[in-house]
Amino acid sequence: MLKAVEEIQEALGEDAVSMDETDLESHAYSEWSTSNAETAPIAVVRPLSTEQVSVIAKICTKYRVPMVPYGAGSSVEGNFSAPYSGICIDLSAMDKIVAFHPEDMDVVVQPGVSWVALNEKIKDTGLFLPLDPSPTATIGGMVSTNCSGTNAMRYGTMKDYVLSMTVVLADGSVIRTRHRPRKTSAGYNLNSIFTGSEGTLGIITEVTVKLAVLPTNFGAATATFPTVKHAALAASQMIRKGAPLAALELMDEVQMRVINMNGGTGGKSWAELPTLFIKFSGSEHTINDGIESAQEAARQYQCQGFEFANTDAEIQSLWSARKEALWSCLAVRPEGTEIWSTDVAVPISKMADLIDQSKARAGKLGLFNTVLGHVGDGNFHQAIMYNPAKEDEKKAVEECVEAMMQQALVFEGTVSQECLVKELGPATIGVMKALKETLDPQSVKLGAYNLIT
Repeated sequence: MLKAVEEIQEALGEDAVSMDETDLESHAYSEWSTSNAETAPIAVVRPLSTEQVSVIAKICTKYRVPMVPYGAGSSVEGNFSAPYSGICIDLSAMDKIVAFHPEDMDVVVQPGVSWVALNEKIKDTGLFLPLDPSPTATIGGMVSTNCSGTNAMRYGTMKDYVLSMTVVLADGSVIRTRHRPRKTSAGYNLNSIFTGSEGTLGIITEVTVKLAVLPTNFGAATATFPTVKHAALAASQMIRKGAPLAALELMDEVQMRVINMNGGTGGKSWAELPTLFIKFSGSEHTINDGIESAQEAARQYQCQGFEFANTDAEIQSLWSARKEALWSCLAVRPEGTEIWSTDVAVPISKMADLIDQSKARAGKLGLFNTVLGHVGDGNFHQAIMYNPAKEDEKKAVEECVEAMMQQALVFEGTVSQECLVKELGPATIGVMKALKETLDPQSVKLGAYNLIT
């Protein structure tokens, strides 16, 4: 590994390589992830171009040194941890907008471009990238994880916006998946292979993303319910009845209490009840229809209060509670404890039952636990705080999470990487292995996850 680091320094310059302990730790550990490895990378390298990433990959392959691509580190899935040490390739310095084609409604970017910064730069053209994950996320990481976010209900996930990408393979060779047209039948859909592969098949160094028209009108509302199951059932009803919603999010009573403990949002204290956060966009007529439909569905499930906002300031105040959820939890975390975070998606019809069962099961532990999520597409997160030094506590949380994941699979849902074999079966995993071996014939450990290799 040290030989590889030395050659990379010679090729890219010493300023491109860091072996600072604090830098290494920040690229190996996340306080909001449950998938942290016990090891750290030996070095962090910050390339500036596709050519430099190719050089890094060639050197690492030569010495069979593991490589882990790194975006913003904002994911809860631990896909930037370094279980085999090796070299972390931090792509944050590759942050240029390469080309903007407003007439074609697409933009070409390097992977380190922030989606927030991009949208701010192009907003005067009436276009935007609709995905709405963590405000710190970068586009390369968003593609690698096939991110969703609060706008996924209306606009879909990142896979729906990738037109083309440039990828550096494990051996340093560079490929381009396709050209810019919205439609193509030229060969296999390589975009789908690399999108969501979390850096295990290649390192994304340039992306052409499709843009959407920025809505002219927005609205937001919150609805409170007596239990989290009532809230989840109301959410399912809103979806099933075709309410014209842009986003639909859920936070339980614990999460609302945490928001208040941190001073609320915009000077507002919240009712400490399970709460749906609803976003509307489009014409005034569409927004009004959305409000009426959402209120009708909410009333069927004992809605305790429905609050609507239509000015920008009011919308930001209502929506900021949902956007600050993770940071609010971290702020109240007692010293010595960790957050076990989960990420589960199930068919909409099963969502209320799984959320209710998971919350009830976790409630028996006597530990802090909370539920929130993108219920508009059947996706939710459960977070449990525990002390890892207490073996009985850690084991109880492990068993609780395992039960939730097993139930999600019974409901034909999808869970985390740990259950990949159970979820997809050995034959499907065999196809994945064959694909991995084709793109990485020398078996260089590329990416944090290598469960299929």
